[in-house]
Amino acid sequence: MKRSYDLIAIGAGSAGIGIAAFMAKAGFKALLIDKSETALGGDCLNYGCVPSKALIHAARQVQASREIERFGISAPSSKADLSKVMNYVRECQEHVRHHESKEAFEEMGLDVALGSARFTGPNSVKVGDDEFSAKKIVLATGSSPRMLNTPGIENIPSYTNETLFDMDTLPERLLVAGGGPIGCELGQAFAMLGSKVTIVQSSDRLLHKERAEVSQILKEQFEAQGIEIMLGARLDSFSDKGDAIVSIGGEQVIIECDAVLSSIGRKIHLESLDLDKAGIETQDGRIVLDEQLRTTNQNILACGDVAGGLMFSHAAELHVRMVINNLLSPLRKKLDTSHFSWVTFTSPEVATFGRSAEELEKERVEFITLDHDFKSDDRAITDDYRYGKAYTYLTKPNLYGSQKILGGTMIAPNAGELIQELILTNSAGIKASAIFNKIYPYPTASRVNQMAMVNEQEKRLTPAMKKLFRFLYKFS
Repeated sequence: MKRSYDLIAIGAGSAGIGIAAFMAKAGFKALLIDKSETALGGDCLNYGCVPSKALIHAARQVQASREIERFGISAPSSKADLSKVMNYVRECQEHVRHHESKEAFEEMGLDVALGSARFTGPNSVKVGDDEFSAKKIVLATGSSPRMLNTPGIENIPSYTNETLFDMDTLPERLLVAGGGPIGCELGQAFAMLGSKVTIVQSSDRLLHKERAEVSQILKEQFEAQGIEIMLGARLDSFSDKGDAIVSIGGEQVIIECDAVLSSIGRKIHLESLDLDKAGIETQDGRIVLDEQLRTTNQNILACGDVAGGLMFSHAAELHVRMVINNLLSPLRKKLDTSHFSWVTFTSPEVATFGRSAEELEKERVEFITLDHDFKSDDRAITDDYRYGKAYTYLTKPNLYGSQKILGGTMIAPNAGELIQELILTNSAGIKASAIFNKIYPYPTASRVNQMAMVNEQEKRLTPAMKKLFRFLYKFS
């Protein structure tokens, strides 16, 4: 006998939990499905955001202990005890798991089914021997890391972000395949913990979606920390000893390593879902979706990584908010990522929001770029990050001199926090003058946002403007 629900969410990660929990709290009968109890919380809790940020926090503490030598205090050790670091990571996960467990979801009013789900019809799914139906079904099955299939990979311990946190011994030499956000974050964390890290990147810069200038600053900071960066390189194979053979600059070089981390992208898995039985079409391995994230079966939607595009936990949150609106309001919304933001949690952090310069140029939007370095910023001087840089894109001044913030990128310690007021200004359509007119407690780090605006305003002090001011001053 089928059990009937208002909504079923397949996948208990950020998207599935977000939509199912809200619907239950709003008085709807909702079912949350995932493969096992340990899978609850999704990639973010089990393999992504939570463990990686805990690892990065621990690594930064170790790095800070080395840097105090400049003030006359000897560092206690050059390497961390990885087993203790991973114990801390697991402690953090368990704190979060307390409110992302089967019991916690059931207390919210959710039903939870454990096992692999597959469609049996246009509005029904089966989990084991149990069958369920719902008016609306949300696919939120996430993604998984792509695996290296390099010849000789069996000769060396190989990890992804899903297996890395099971390590208990720090590798002497770690090779990181891929210089995207995951490779950069985890690679630098292991370097801070004491591994000799080499990052092999096929493109011409780290974080290839960011501005080239920002990527270069990050590269310089990595190299200053002892990380070897190989750009425009190809990982060809591993020798019988497990050493990496890499092609770069027209020749092959051998990189000695004890472990390899694969960070070469992610993929979605649809094979076991029997999508065809629900009338869901796919193309090139992806679900066909409209601008409201509806599949070719209008009563089944996709949220989070499985929808393709931006694979971030907060992208799932963006999806969930739109879907909930469209389920409960006659005023339908389309997915809008023009204000989307993300942070790469390296040291320094790289934070980006809104539309890029390339996107604005493609859309033929007239804009100006505020190119602001932190060399003269008082807080950057005292806290030793004068290398910091910010790029902010503004509309050209209208007749009244008003401007809006369209997007931007910043690289600095805590850039993800510093940039939040710019994200709010951008997403809420607030005038850029709000930043210019704000009085910041001195010397807060976020004051750098205002100084970029001040420098831009000073360019408007033309000879004619100065002459006008002098005339008006006579009557003061």
